[in-house]
Amino acid sequence: MSKLTRILTLWFLYALAASAAQEENQKYFPKNVPISTRDAVLWSNPADIGSRNLYYGPGGEEDAPSTTKFTYDKEDLNGTSPKFDIRDQNGVKWRVKLGEEARPETVATRLLWAVGYFANEDYFLPTIHVEGMQPVSRKRRKRVRGLIDADGTMHNVRLKRYSKNEKKVGTWQWHLNPFTGTRELNGLRVMMALINNWDLKDENNAIYAEKELRGDWQNKDGLDASETVYMVSDVGASFGTTGRVRNRAVAKGNVNSYRNSKFIRRVTPDYVDFYVPAREALVFAVNPKEFIARLHLRWIGRRVPRTEARWMGQLLAQLSRDQIHDAFRAAGYSPEEVDVFRDILEKRITELNDL
Repeated sequence: MSKLTRILTLWFLYALAASAAQEENQKYFPKNVPISTRDAVLWSNPADIGSRNLYYGPGGEEDAPSTTKFTYDKEDLNGTSPKFDIRDQNGVKWRVKLGEEARPETVATRLLWAVGYFANEDYFLPTIHVEGMQPVSRKRRKRVRGLIDADGTMHNVRLKRYSKNEKKVGTWQWHLNPFTGTRELNGLRVMMALINNWDLKDENNAIYAEKELRGDWQNKDGLDASETVYMVSDVGASFGTTGRVRNRAVAKGNVNSYRNSKFIRRVTPDYVDFYVPAREALVFAVNPKEFIARLHLRWIGRRVPRTEARWMGQLLAQLSRDQIHDAFRAAGYSPEEVDVFRDILEKRITELNDL
């Protein structure tokens, strides 16, 4: 196949995908009347935004890992980032994520938690040592190159603490959930644009049952929706480009990509359109099914009520420069990168407040 033929084929696939997406996108926009939420929780009023510790995040200093030595439990082959379950000397279970998503996810969870959304207890460590490491699967071998040494040392690690008081019971959909059409869900859409989280697949959204609310566990089918917490549980594809690109190193946690990206696309008297999530690179049209599915996600950044985008800006404006600085510092970015990330984020917060 000639180069010209390949280009024409890709453009043809894109035209088909774009046409299909345009016809279907309208049905995904939030409705004016929300589904009853009962007591399901997406957001909690953060009365103490200005005093929240963004260096330690939602887990606080008390839940931070107290050691850099762990023991191997198992490998998780799901997703694109290498992941492992490990335990510390107290038996606490942690999920390790390596690669490009480790740093940006650490920051993103702190910012979401700061303005009232639920987030995992994530911590970043430059190195840890894992005893009893099993041979890495063939699927992961290339991806962990430079991230895991032969002696079990792991580099640039995001650790997610498993809580005994919560249990994942399912996933939720952006276009149909108990919060459809609410200010809280629209604010979450703004947050995804703010941090350039372009990987908004439904499978990255989690529903948790909180043991503190229930007192015991029920199976998934018997779960009462009035006792569940909703969150975006995978926010690693943040602080980079506005959409998926072939070079993963620039797509996530890349200060130059974030600095060069655009934030607000269009403002009308009633709505705001954001650039995130953007159409992904045309090269991905070789997989038409996924390409079309991701085109359907673009509505998440479109037609956000202007008043609700400003509301989120007002919450974010309560964060100090030091708090934002601490969120990026906690992820192991260099002092120079921390300053640039902070300045960009502050500029975007100002844009929201100026709406």
